[in-house]
Amino acid sequence: MPELPEVETVRIGLNKNTLGWQIESGEVLLPRAIAYPDAPAAFLASVIGAEFLEWQRRGKYLIAKLSQGHQLGVHLRMTGSLLWCDRNAPLGKHTRVRLFVNKINDSQSKELRFDDQRTFGKMWWVPSNTSTESIITGLQKLGLEPFDPEFTPHHLEAKLSHTGRPIKTVLLDQEIVAGIGNIYADESLFLSNIHPQQKANSLNSKQVKALHQAIIRSLSDGIAKGGTTFSSFQDIAGVKGNYIDTAWVFRRTGQPCNVCGTLILRIKLGGRSTHFCSRCQSI
Repeated sequence: MPELPEVETVRIGLNKNTLGWQIESGEVLLPRAIAYPDAPAAFLASVIGAEFLEWQRRGKYLIAKLSQGHQLGVHLRMTGSLLWCDRNAPLGKHTRVRLFVNKINDSQSKELRFDDQRTFGKMWWVPSNTSTESIITGLQKLGLEPFDPEFTPHHLEAKLSHTGRPIKTVLLDQEIVAGIGNIYADESLFLSNIHPQQKANSLNSKQVKALHQAIIRSLSDGIAKGGTTFSSFQDIAGVKGNYIDTAWVFRRTGQPCNVCGTLILRIKLGGRSTHFCSRCQSI
């Protein structure tokens, strides 16, 4: 599933390419890809004529500010991609929604295409003068962004103090911190020398500070590398991210730790594969 660095990579690409383009028509190939309005025809009627003004990110959600105060929300879920392509580009077998756009005061034409192999991704139209959270309800319980100035070690420690769940499981909880998934939880715990099974409320202040710094570092590194691709993630130009090539522990089962040489282990924790070094991250 695309996590914060992958979604941020897409946001950056969308802001570089789509602003000032107007939706002139569209096509919904998979009706359930549209979360709001319920009817695909109503969704298309709502977005046609809108101009892209700015793309923002909240956790793993992408939210486009459109002209006339409307918004367009997108969640890529496990395998979704937004592709910026020519209209005559070959149609993929997993294309779910197509938005045909024209450059304002220009003759150029392009397409913003939503591809999604597993079909869990969603799109929303949010009308003006309507709370975004009332339409995209998943936004309501999101915790602070890792790059928010208010996301401090003190804030993180306060959140962790209320639960005895394994710290890896807690980091995946979007109510604790928005945007972290399996990849960067493993990476952050390695960089902070914390065992993934350690209880969250047992971490001392020094460990929490190290974890806070590691979260920022791993996510920043992921963004710098264009995200992680190990299955289907790609940016809007179809380019795969290459963070996986420099990952510390994620998907490195049986390989030597880059710090101490101990073989990287993989266990199941909360139903998710978890990678760690038993020496660097002793409990």
